[in-house]
Amino acid sequence: MTERLYYQDCYLREFHARVIESDGNRVYLDRTAFYPTSGGQPFDLGSLRGVAVREVIDEEHRIAHVMESPVTGDVQGILDWPRRYDHMQQHTGQHLLSAVLEELFKIRTVSFHLGAEVSTIDVDAPSMAPEQLERVEDRCAEVIAEARPVQITFEDASAILELRKASERIGTLRIVTIDKLDRSACGGTHVRTTAEIGLVLTGKSEKIRGITRLEFVCGNRALQRARSDNRLVASIGRTLSAPPEQTPELLAGLIEKNKALEKIGQRLAAELARREGKELYLAAEPGSDGIRRLIQRGPVDDAMRARAQAFIAGEKAVFLAICDQPPSLLLAASADSGIHAGDRIKAAVAAVHGRGGGNAQLGQGSFPDAAALASAEALLR
Repeated sequence: MTERLYYQDCYLREFHARVIESDGNRVYLDRTAFYPTSGGQPFDLGSLRGVAVREVIDEEHRIAHVMESPVTGDVQGILDWPRRYDHMQQHTGQHLLSAVLEELFKIRTVSFHLGAEVSTIDVDAPSMAPEQLERVEDRCAEVIAEARPVQITFEDASAILELRKASERIGTLRIVTIDKLDRSACGGTHVRTTAEIGLVLTGKSEKIRGITRLEFVCGNRALQRARSDNRLVASIGRTLSAPPEQTPELLAGLIEKNKALEKIGQRLAAELARREGKELYLAAEPGSDGIRRLIQRGPVDDAMRARAQAFIAGEKAVFLAICDQPPSLLLAASADSGIHAGDRIKAAVAAVHGRGGGNAQLGQGSFPDAAALASAEALLR
């Protein structure tokens, strides 16, 4: 059994221990301050006798340290303290955030995940309004400013009352308490007072299977996020030559202008394509059957369709467009050509396991690969 030093002292950065068992790079100690992945919190990093710890795994009664190379005997363990302290801020911040959600809105936390950049909680609510999240942030800031003690105690499960989330475990439980606000059974690492959380800043929320997943950051992460956001807003303001507070209105105007320009561009592209189609028809020589045929390679897009339709607006005309990526074809045929474009496409795709169809004048097909496209092209020429 491994003695878990982090249970009693979350601030322990160095410790001495003895290797009691090893299996290659997998090492077991008699005692450790390294936290293993558990309860939504990732494992600690650091070193044992100067050898890097790559992963820490909870195996119930003992903890495995996956090393960069094997170690034996007596070792000194040194934690990656910035990583550990960051996890302490995020995890205690999650307790505070979850407690405030229940206090203000009776919204229960279902699960928690501490990520490398942002953390998330899944809450039992179909959605969260921006106004609600602002109230939650304000209340968290009040509790942080009060520097309420965060205490860790060990209590008998049968005698414990008023936990935020009931525990099904029996025997002795490790309880993390935020003074006068929250009591939760938790094995994670935590700061000593709410002041050390620094700040709770919520991010985007999304609906997932009837619940809401809410992003948040705390402490130094929140400071970095705010700093990054400020730099971004300032950069946008410089680009637009406007104060930051005016950038939303300016950006909205630019977006509307861009949409209008896109519509004009699409209209002009369609007009150009139709003109090209007519000119290509006039330049094409009729075959022995009197049909003017044209093959073009390129994207099967709106412009290509407009060009094809303009081409077949003339008498006895067939237009074939070939696109290499993604593999696809477009066939257009005038009403007097004697060719049913949709039927020809259906026959071609059926022969090479493609997909497609259409009507008498216009058909389109897609193909699994270049070889299938080439075979279909040969059938349609």
